[in-house]
Amino acid sequence: MARTNSIDYPTWTKRSFLFGVSLFLGALLVDVVGGAVFGPLPAWGQTLFVDLEFLGIFIALLAPLVFGIVLPLVE
Repeated sequence: MARTNSIDYPTWTKRSFLFGVSLFLGALLVDVVGGAVFGPLPAWGQTLFVDLEFLGIFIALLAPLVFGIVLPLVE
């Protein structure tokens, strides 16, 4: 029989949510401050940081659903 009780879902939920929020805030900070300090960012840099902002929002919204609701119910 497989051992499935080894995952600590509340810890995974909190850490993944905080990872998504920090990814969003870090990309936003670099996007805004980098543009103000170093001038306009190149197009690839602007695209990268905007994509990281969206990815951070996606992770922060999806992580509580997956690790907080779905996976404990599936187990």
